[in-house]
Amino acid sequence: MKRVHVFVSGRVQGVNFRWFTKTVAEKLDIKGWVKNLNDGRVEIIAEGDDEEIENFLNYVKKGPILARVDEIDVREQDYKNEFKEFSII
Repeated sequence: MKRVHVFVSGRVQGVNFRWFTKTVAEKLDIKGWVKNLNDGRVEIIAEGDDEEIENFLNYVKKGPILARVDEIDVREQDYKNEFKEFSII
């Protein structure tokens, strides 16, 4: 199992990025959360199976159709199993 802390930069606010992320996470059985930051980035904490986390990150790198992902900063963390679902904050 894996946990990642992700920061996504680009045109990622106001383009349904959080909803897209939640939908993908639920499809892949990823738990955690996503939120907008004041500096225009999106922050994500995601936990799940190693392979599904990699699939999830591939979706996040593309984003929804109106988004433009310029950079994705992924930091692996110790798996904590602290979430029961994936939520938008």
